[in-house]
Amino acid sequence: MNILSYIDRQELRAFTTADNWRASRAVLVNVALVAAGFALPAVWHHPIAWILASVLLAGRALGFAILTHDAAHLNFFTSRKVNQWMGKWIFGALPNVPYAAYRRGHLEHHRAAGTGADPDLAFVKGYPATRASLLRKLLRDISGVNGVKGIVYQFQPTDRGALYPVFVMHGLIIAVLWALGVPEVYACWWLGQLFVFPLLLRLRVMGEHGGVPDHMDRDPRRNTATTLAGPLARLLVAPNFVNYHVEHHMAATVPGYKLPALHKLLRERGYFEDNDCLAPSYWAVIRRCAAKNASDAAPRTGSVRGALDNMR
Repeated sequence: MNILSYIDRQELRAFTTADNWRASRAVLVNVALVAAGFALPAVWHHPIAWILASVLLAGRALGFAILTHDAAHLNFFTSRKVNQWMGKWIFGALPNVPYAAYRRGHLEHHRAAGTGADPDLAFVKGYPATRASLLRKLLRDISGVNGVKGIVYQFQPTDRGALYPVFVMHGLIIAVLWALGVPEVYACWWLGQLFVFPLLLRLRVMGEHGGVPDHMDRDPRRNTATTLAGPLARLLVAPNFVNYHVEHHMAATVPGYKLPALHKLLRERGYFEDNDCLAPSYWAVIRRCAAKNASDAAPRTGSVRGALDNMR
């Protein structure tokens, strides 16, 4: 389904035109939340502060990963070089997402979505899962089992020099915290990576392509889903408007900060009518990805290799 069936070329051009001010504002918000995450246990010396900080920082790890995703489409900022530099040295450096390798794989995902050649299909074709299987997945996420696997995978670079940005970024963070006399709060980053990030990542992946009507249909309304996230979900699971995923697959060069407006326009013009691709919340996503009966569950998937390996 061509998006020009619902909006004209002039409207599409407006949506796909990058806005440096809005992009910069999005970056500043994400940086401020990271700073808040480290500041919380530094000023409030209580275990609850460490827990909250770990959750917030895990959400920002996902947030910066989404900014890496946006930069990979080369249309977050107006300059191609700025997108590439920010994607490598700032956005991808914090959550340890190697920009070049990620961009190659992600663009292939867009080219092959709705076919058996989609490289991300292995991570979602196991949904809907039986309730017992889904519970086991979630328990592995919050227990740290998948967190350990994820951290180990992070430090297996795919390109020469891929880890340099990570060491520089985290070295700067440690230096700042050390200068402020609170180097110990850096541990909150890795606590979040161990016990929170895997769960947030799973929910995000489930929301985008889990339990959709037909992975083998090229129509984004059939192979992808959009989740109408509330404030807490936007903070943790759906940062930087990544929840508008049908819209993103329909027009991949629309910057994330313009996706809510695109969603509103498409909804007004009937794009989503007679399609089951909108979820009202992430609770609804979980229900969609949990089979009511064992006979309704998708076949178990085999071993796969990748940053989302623990999604199985």
